[in-house]
Amino acid sequence: MSDAPPVAVRERRLDYVEFASRDPAASRRFFEQVFGWSFVDYGPDYTAFDDGRFQGGFFRAEPQSASAGGAPLLVIYADDLQPMLEAVLAQGGQIIKPVFAFPGGSRFQFVEPGGNELAIWSERDAA
Repeated sequence: MSDAPPVAVRERRLDYVEFASRDPAASRRFFEQVFGWSFVDYGPDYTAFDDGRFQGGFFRAEPQSASAGGAPLLVIYADDLQPMLEAVLAQGGQIIKPVFAFPGGSRFQFVEPGGNELAIWSERDAA
């Protein structure tokens, strides 16, 4: 029996995302430590992740885009931003947009050690 959701649940939905990473092992360590994602390595140049709801992978290549240049920005939800911001910094992430408020919540943006830009948002106010 497969653990995959029924086809009707997967139909026409985002199903997998792949990130270029200058160092897939560093990306793996970062996301394991900060978010608790599980990983399976497929050689030194590819590692696949599962966050418990969504899957993807990191392949060895130089990331080429940033949200400031119009690239898509993947955003992760967290109930409380401050512990996440501290964890991102403790694991070698770089904050590129400090916490700011927007209608509906607050967020910050960061670059992980493999070079990918992501954001974390919360429904809570930035204060």
